[in-house]
Amino acid sequence: MQLESTLTCPQCSHQAVEQMPTNACQFFYVCKGCGEKLKPLAGDCCVFCSFGSVPCPPVQESGKSACCS
Repeated sequence: MQLESTLTCPQCSHQAVEQMPTNACQFFYVCKGCGEKLKPLAGDCCVFCSFGSVPCPPVQESGKSACCS
Protein backbone atom coordinates (compact mmCIF):
# COMPACT_ATOMS: atom_id res chain seq x y z
CA MET A 1 0.00 0.00 0.00
CA GLN A 2 1.25 3.45 -0.92
CA LEU A 3 0.83 6.18 1.68
CA GLU A 4 2.14 9.09 -0.38
CA SER A 5 0.36 10.68 -3.31
CA THR A 6 1.23 13.60 -5.56
CA LEU A 7 -1.64 16.07 -5.53
CA THR A 8 -2.00 18.22 -8.65
CA CYS A 9 -4.01 21.43 -8.37
CA PRO A 10 -6.55 21.76 -11.21
CA GLN A 11 -6.34 25.56 -10.92
CA CYS A 12 -2.59 26.21 -11.23
CA SER A 13 -1.09 22.71 -11.86
CA HIS A 14 1.11 22.97 -8.77
CA GLN A 15 2.16 19.53 -7.51
CA ALA A 16 2.93 18.49 -3.95
CA VAL A 17 3.73 15.07 -2.49
CA GLU A 18 1.54 14.54 0.57
CA GLN A 19 1.15 11.81 3.17
CA MET A 20 -2.32 10.25 3.12
CA PRO A 21 -4.16 9.57 6.37
CA THR A 22 -4.96 5.90 6.92
CA ASN A 23 -7.82 6.40 9.38
CA ALA A 24 -9.87 9.16 7.72
CA CYS A 25 -10.62 10.81 4.39
CA GLN A 26 -9.13 14.18 3.66
CA PHE A 27 -12.03 16.22 2.31
CA PHE A 28 -10.21 19.56 1.89
CA TYR A 29 -6.72 20.53 0.77
CA VAL A 30 -5.31 24.03 0.28
CA CYS A 31 -2.96 24.25 -2.69
CA LYS A 32 0.52 25.39 -1.71
CA GLY A 33 0.89 27.09 -5.09
CA CYS A 34 -2.19 29.30 -5.47
CA GLY A 35 -4.12 28.84 -2.20
CA GLU A 36 -7.15 27.27 -3.91
CA LYS A 37 -9.22 25.14 -1.50
CA LEU A 38 -9.69 21.78 -3.20
CA LYS A 39 -12.53 19.42 -2.40
CA PRO A 40 -13.37 16.03 -3.92
CA LEU A 41 -15.09 15.83 -7.29
CA ALA A 42 -18.59 14.35 -7.42
CA GLY A 43 -18.42 10.62 -6.72
CA ASP A 44 -15.01 10.74 -5.02
CA CYS A 45 -14.52 10.40 -1.26
CA CYS A 46 -11.43 12.58 -0.82
CA VAL A 47 -8.99 14.95 -2.50
CA PHE A 48 -6.51 12.10 -3.08
CA CYS A 49 -9.05 10.15 -5.14
CA SER A 50 -9.84 13.28 -7.20
CA PHE A 51 -6.45 14.98 -7.60
CA GLY A 52 -3.82 12.50 -6.42
CA SER A 53 -1.50 10.19 -8.32
CA VAL A 54 -2.54 7.38 -5.95
CA PRO A 55 -6.02 6.83 -4.47
CA CYS A 56 -6.50 6.86 -0.70
CA PRO A 57 -5.63 3.75 1.38
CA PRO A 58 -9.23 2.45 1.78
CA VAL A 59 -9.72 2.55 -2.01
CA GLN A 60 -6.34 0.90 -2.60
CA GLU A 61 -7.30 -1.85 -0.17
CA SER A 62 -10.94 -2.56 -0.94
CA GLY A 63 -12.03 -0.63 -3.98
CA LYS A 64 -13.91 2.60 -4.46
CA SER A 65 -17.15 1.44 -2.83
CA ALA A 66 -15.41 0.72 0.49
CA CYS A 67 -13.96 4.18 1.01
CA CYS A 68 -15.21 6.13 3.98
CA SER A 69 -18.42 4.23 4.37
